[in-house]
Amino acid sequence: MTDRTAAVTRTTAETDIEVTLDVDGDGDSTIDTGIGFFDHMLDSFSTHGLFDLTVQCDGDLDIDDHHTVEDVAITLGEAFTEALDDKRGIRRFADRKVPLDEAVASVVVDISGRPYFAFDGDFSQGSVGGMTSHMAKHFCRSLSMNAGLTLHCGVEGENAHHEIEALFKGLARALDDATRIDERRSDVASTKGEL
Repeated sequence: MTDRTAAVTRTTAETDIEVTLDVDGDGDSTIDTGIGFFDHMLDSFSTHGLFDLTVQCDGDLDIDDHHTVEDVAITLGEAFTEALDDKRGIRRFADRKVPLDEAVASVVVDISGRPYFAFDGDFSQGSVGGMTSHMAKHFCRSLSMNAGLTLHCGVEGENAHHEIEALFKGLARALDDATRIDERRSDVASTKGEL
């Protein structure tokens, strides 16, 4: 199997980002976005997806967290697209349900090349540790649009920290499952012949 890695940069007037990704990693990460809770979520994503991930982001946090979270998701989505190349041999579909105490998140993914995002649920508190809670939903949307994912997510619970962390863990586990190589498959998992 060829290396499924990517290095992507994104520089705008709002953010300056460098992301490296190894889809077949060990879960090692070095994360610095300037938002402690977001760093924790990306570290959790790396750990539970077994993705080696580095994220360095210098964003306009003097304004708010929106551009940093959104642009990291865009850059990470582009990294997945680059690393998976023609998607030959991947399982393509996966679903995971992940609990964290009273909270539970569900994630269903199709690495289809056709971006679509749906979300069910609300976060119980408006923010967690410097990150606006609704930005977790926006992260998933931006990732799906830039990685070409059909992505359906949902959360329920009583604590936004738990809800968001369960969501990132569920996303990681589903993407790990969907990106795995099926040794029985030599082509792409599509009757069209491409994804």
